[in-house]
Amino acid sequence: MGAKKLSLKTGEKVLFGIFGVFVVLAAIAYVILETVRLTSDQPMFAATSNYDFTEQGALGSALFRESRCTSCHRALRNGTNMGLSLDGTGSLRSYDWIYNFLKDPEKIYEADTLDHGSAPKEAAYVAQMPDDKLQAIATFISQLKADRGSSSSHLPPEGRSEFIDSMVKTWAPKEWGEKYQDIRTKNQDSSGEMEAAGDAEPRSEVMGRGDEAK
Repeated sequence: MGAKKLSLKTGEKVLFGIFGVFVVLAAIAYVILETVRLTSDQPMFAATSNYDFTEQGALGSALFRESRCTSCHRALRNGTNMGLSLDGTGSLRSYDWIYNFLKDPEKIYEADTLDHGSAPKEAAYVAQMPDDKLQAIATFISQLKADRGSSSSHLPPEGRSEFIDSMVKTWAPKEWGEKYQDIRTKNQDSSGEMEAAGDAEPRSEVMGRGDEAK
């Protein structure tokens, strides 16, 4: 005699039904999203990075790809999505810092690095590249700028923000107003970015531990 086939309980049927509805809705939403993305002449998300390459910066862009840097990094829609994107790095680090990092990563970073440094690290070859190529690549990375208010910029959006003001008022101790200067009132250079001299501490590390630039 064959085993008796067990039927689903009412609760199980409801759960499977709800799960099936979610799967169908997710599939429909994906189709709609892709249709809009492929047919729209407007970008779905606002671009927050920009560039204006000099001749040496354009050369560095080509060398960046030819030197296999895109196997670990992404810039200007080139490279892997699994690694660190370098778009906007020029708004966080100066040319000198980037060049010196490429030349002697662990000395500049003052810590062990994952891929850059001495052999057998995967990107050890970068520091051994001819100086003119390193200069060009450093120029390229330094000219990858970020708009104010983006995650790759030191500065918040232009003008006052009621949200930022309310958060500061709610959470920042009153004595901070005397101890610290509001970054929105600091002197800015003609490009709207903070002065690069001195390389003030960025809000988020670029080319840091485990995510070094190549």
